[in-house]
Amino acid sequence: MTEFDPEKFEEKYVHYFEELEEAYSAAYQQLHGQYDSRVLKAIDRQVLSESEPFYAGDGEFRVELPENPRERAGSVADHEQFDVVLETLVDRIEAELRRIFEFDETA
Repeated sequence: MTEFDPEKFEEKYVHYFEELEEAYSAAYQQLHGQYDSRVLKAIDRQVLSESEPFYAGDGEFRVELPENPRERAGSVADHEQFDVVLETLVDRIEAELRRIFEFDETA
């Protein structure tokens, strides 16, 4: 596992790009097959690609979404699963970051 340094996370794309990619990919794979793939793909490509992960302290991460995620997602934003898929994906990404950086005691 990767040793985590909160100060290095300020420049996360320089120091932790692979770990970020792994967290986003693992979260996506966990939901693949559970939700409408069109909704999942649109959120992944149009919303999460512009999201920003932050270290909040005490082993917690948060993912900030870009403005107007529904507009970014296009027509799938009207799908009944949109909100639950978006919320679940963000939760999973945050959990994956905790796991990757060894903050999750259950890992």
